[in-house]
Amino acid sequence: MSEVSIKVKALEGAAIPEYKTAGAAGADVCALVESPVVLNPGERALIGTGLFFAIPDGYEIQVRPRSGLAAKNGVTVLNTPGTIDSDYRGELKVILINHGKEPFTVNSGDRIAQIVAAPVTRALFSPAAELDETERGSGGFGSTGN
Repeated sequence: MSEVSIKVKALEGAAIPEYKTAGAAGADVCALVESPVVLNPGERALIGTGLFFAIPDGYEIQVRPRSGLAAKNGVTVLNTPGTIDSDYRGELKVILINHGKEPFTVNSGDRIAQIVAAPVTRALFSPAAELDETERGSGGFGSTGN
């Protein structure tokens, strides 16, 4: 397992991301809200974390849902995976949506998402008049045809 050093500025009351097990790829991120936020079924909200990151060039942080939150409550991260770019210095905020059948309350300190540090590969896009042929071609958009 490789490691990368990422500086974190945390507002008062914010929790530094934490890996819960030795093999965990994602570090848990907690909410930091002035008052509880109630998400009714079908509603979404931007939830603050009080965390700011200095991500090294060549890396990103991906924001992902927590499987337990989704399985137990139907609450997930709306734009997943979200990306925090290396040049962003604003607060990490997580867009949560309630796909469940009951209202869900977010309190400060609740684990709402997980983050994964990942290397970034940038593509060199070059215009082409034609593309090479493949067995699949343009068939099966949205699936491999199976």
